[in-house]
Amino acid sequence: MIGHRSPFRLLVLLLFVTLPHLALAATTPIKSPNDDSQYRYLELDNGLQVLLISDPDADKGAAAMNVAVGSGNDPENRQGLAHFLEHMLFLGTQKYPKPGEYQQFITSHGGSHNAFTAFRDTNFFFDIQADSLEPALDRFAQQFSAPLFTADLVEREKHAVNSEYSSKLKDDGRRYFSAEKAIYNPEHPSSRFAVGSLDTLADRPNDPVREDLVNFWKTHYSANLMTLVVYGKQSLDNLEKMVRPRFSAIENRHLEKTDYSAPLFKPGFLPAFMQVQSLKDVRQLDLSFPMQSMEEDYADKPAGYVANLIGHEGQGSLLNVLKNAGLADSLSAGQGQDDGHQTSFNISMSLTPKGADNWKTVVALTFDYIDKIRKDGIQKTYYDELRQLSDIGFRFQEKSSPIHKVSSLAMQLQRVAPKDVLQAPYMMQDYTPEKYRDVLKRLTPDNALISLMTPKALPDDAPKTTWYNTPYQVQSFNAADLDDAPKDLVAQLGLPAPNPFIPENFAMVDGKTMDHPIALSGSGAPKVWYARDKRFGAPKADVYLSLRSPLTRDSARGQVLTSLLVDSIKDNLNAYAYPAQLAGLDYAVYNHLRGITLRVSGYDDKLHVLLRRIMNQVAHPDIDAQRFQINREQLIDDLRNQKKSKPVQQAAMKLQSALIEGAWSVDDKLAAANAVTLSDLREFARQFLAEVDPVMLAHGNLTEAAAMNLQRQANAILFSDSTIDDVPRSGVRQLPKGELSVNLQVDHPDTGYALYLQGDSTDFDERARFSVLAQIIGAPFYESLRTQQQLGYIVSASSFEMLEVPALGFMIQSPKASAAAIDQAVSDFLKGFDKTLADLNKADLEREKQAVLSQLLAQDRRLSEVSERYWQEIDRGEFDFDSREQLAKAIRNVTLDDVLKTYRQTIEPRLHSLRVSTGAEKKADDSALAQLRSAPFVY
Repeated sequence: MIGHRSPFRLLVLLLFVTLPHLALAATTPIKSPNDDSQYRYLELDNGLQVLLISDPDADKGAAAMNVAVGSGNDPENRQGLAHFLEHMLFLGTQKYPKPGEYQQFITSHGGSHNAFTAFRDTNFFFDIQADSLEPALDRFAQQFSAPLFTADLVEREKHAVNSEYSSKLKDDGRRYFSAEKAIYNPEHPSSRFAVGSLDTLADRPNDPVREDLVNFWKTHYSANLMTLVVYGKQSLDNLEKMVRPRFSAIENRHLEKTDYSAPLFKPGFLPAFMQVQSLKDVRQLDLSFPMQSMEEDYADKPAGYVANLIGHEGQGSLLNVLKNAGLADSLSAGQGQDDGHQTSFNISMSLTPKGADNWKTVVALTFDYIDKIRKDGIQKTYYDELRQLSDIGFRFQEKSSPIHKVSSLAMQLQRVAPKDVLQAPYMMQDYTPEKYRDVLKRLTPDNALISLMTPKALPDDAPKTTWYNTPYQVQSFNAADLDDAPKDLVAQLGLPAPNPFIPENFAMVDGKTMDHPIALSGSGAPKVWYARDKRFGAPKADVYLSLRSPLTRDSARGQVLTSLLVDSIKDNLNAYAYPAQLAGLDYAVYNHLRGITLRVSGYDDKLHVLLRRIMNQVAHPDIDAQRFQINREQLIDDLRNQKKSKPVQQAAMKLQSALIEGAWSVDDKLAAANAVTLSDLREFARQFLAEVDPVMLAHGNLTEAAAMNLQRQANAILFSDSTIDDVPRSGVRQLPKGELSVNLQVDHPDTGYALYLQGDSTDFDERARFSVLAQIIGAPFYESLRTQQQLGYIVSASSFEMLEVPALGFMIQSPKASAAAIDQAVSDFLKGFDKTLADLNKADLEREKQAVLSQLLAQDRRLSEVSERYWQEIDRGEFDFDSREQLAKAIRNVTLDDVLKTYRQTIEPRLHSLRVSTGAEKKADDSALAQLRSAPFVY
């Protein structure tokens, strides 16, 4: 998997310092007061830096290796070689030569694994059942000390890399990035193609790629350029005993990190303006300002200070003014890729059609806001607030998943002092006004690359990028060409006010954590479920309120109007609620099959204030005509863009819309979106709460009295004139016997394939059998169709359960095989897999069942995970809150006979199946779905 900076995301990258790999004394990193794990930093004799994490309560073990080598190290004549090496290290070692052995071991012991290649780093990681950590580490270490690079696998895996490249040919993120590369200084490695293809990785006369691959490994991979993080339930001493003998075997070749001294842009290239033609309906404006590396300032974060002001979304902020003027929908600011010599400060905006037409006004207003920050924005009060919020966040830091934790820490350990590796993201050590000014000095029109991506066609003679065929244009830019921003907009700009949502009361409520929610008796709606929960040691709570309405459920028009109503509510809330999000009080307003859900999560101190404001917006939404038009156009764009998604994604979406009750097709929703008017939405908003089925969950650091107070507020604000009725949950259509086949015409060179095999009922026993089968079949299917047959980069066989209806889903996207060839390969696999199942013994089955159970019963690491599980139980009407335990019991009872019977009677013969395939030349045909319209639903 290749990693790069996406123009579609908030770029908030930490500023880290690079340390030489010296023999450092044993160090204990500074940790959060809310962190019970134990840590030990050490350096092996071969220069490998190691961070050990002991958590006696852990149900998972995990490890990650970060190598300070990435796509920036690719030879000019072998672009994509670092990424290719990432793939090859999984495919056999001296001790474990079988290419799929590592993956099979991880999967069969309840784990997962992956890797990614970035510009300066390659990051490998896995998690696994806690008791299986040591044998997993034995396999993992071998990948770095004794890989085989087997010749026939080298040839095969080239096709996997090429398939990964092919699968993203129509991805606008990749296409935009290729245009950026085209204008970079060709002396800088960022200008090169990082993914790799059959062309760049081809064998050449007297230059076989395997020799280049092995040579690259020998000349770039070295223990002194690696950082390892290992997490487990074992003691620190035992973890160290696991690590030392295995990872000391990695050779220290005494290499130095690559020095990227060439400037990213040729001298004199900036300022410049670049236009990029998108395939999807997106309108993106980026301002990028190169500056010197900020790695040594990770403890003070001067770029973070400036980004906080530019990216603020409160009243008077740049985004707030642009949004009110109908010019932009979103904005993010932050630091871009840092190569150790230079970095960039990036401002990225999603524009409206009006904003794209008036991009010069948007740019001018942006520089006006930057000028305002230069003049009035460097204040210690802003720093004090940032530091206060960072300190609170670190004090009550919640656990992350082990696999995410080890991967991120392994990369951070490359760039920060070992003692800071845990606290680095939260550090705001000193108030450094001169450093803030230095950042702002670089944010000028004369130092800017301004990039605009829209679907607007560029001239036929516009250049196209080499690898993604992306039309682009670049020209010099003169700041004098910018018009002055309208004075009325400039006058609206203002710097952030003090944040009123910073929590002040961190007390934990009295009483023990409850086993599960209980229904409280209150007057009127909504029904409220309450559970006090203090197990994570943070003064936080989650409150959900679902507003189920027949207006949403009954038609595609209702779904569209609900979505537009949610957009209006969020528009009205954004400026008010953004400071709450900065203060650790998050919120969401989202639509679903039955209506709208409101969620507020975070520090409980001022949670009620934010929830009350959200409920008032729902009760009395101010639906602005300009924002309605913008939101409707955006919804239409989003729906059209779904038709331009990857083939396998479109196939999966077709499955869901065909089977789930109330999941209307893209075409149905497009027709509705094109037809609805402002008056339609205003009338819909007035009627939305007239007939409603509401339910609330209050969970966390809350008293029963506080939960009842929230219920009373909801009743008074939302339901005083409502008729309370039941809005039933959706079901899934029951497939008839045999196979239904659907063809989709998709403009993409790859073929998409999705095969859905449905179970008989929602009984726990049936769900258990399908869960175990999905676990057993997943890794062998991937090994056969992806690794051996090289049908494509995207290959999976997994559970495809929808609304508790069990199923298996087989997903493939292939750059070379037709739908018929893929289907034949799947059939051949299913036929041959019968023997594999028949050869399973009881020990094999118990191992696979335990792997399923370890995922199902995974340890809760934060309050939100428990809240979400409770909320799903409420949605299902399972008020004993023990569905997980019932399913676990059924899984434990699955026998070999159960597995074989289900496979032979349902899976291999495709007893109840739906197959969706795509192709650019394929004639669209979904006539088979007519048989489903009268099919009964499974609930």
